Amino acid sequence: MKKILSTALMIGALAGCLGPQDKASEGDACGAAQMQALIGTPVAAQDFSGRAAVRILPPGAMVTMDYRPDRLNVEHDADGVIMRIACG
Repeated sequence: MKKILSTALMIGALAGCLGPQDKASEGDACGAAQMQALIGTPVAAQDFSGRAAVRILPPGAMVTMDYRPDRLNVEHDADGVIMRIACG
């Protein structure tokens, strides 16, 4: 009985290592790393139509708090200049 309980505890401990990945380990699923050169350029001059999920976020925009690693978030300032590009 002790051996079964010990094995079950070990499996449970290992299961925590195999659980859902955290945001940092998901990498760059949306391709934001390849788009960093666009920072400082006008958002209106860019074409994001080939992407499945994109959010163009003006200053003070209200957004949902759900995290989608495949979604590209493009934040711009009041002048329409891209300030940040990230997955989420």
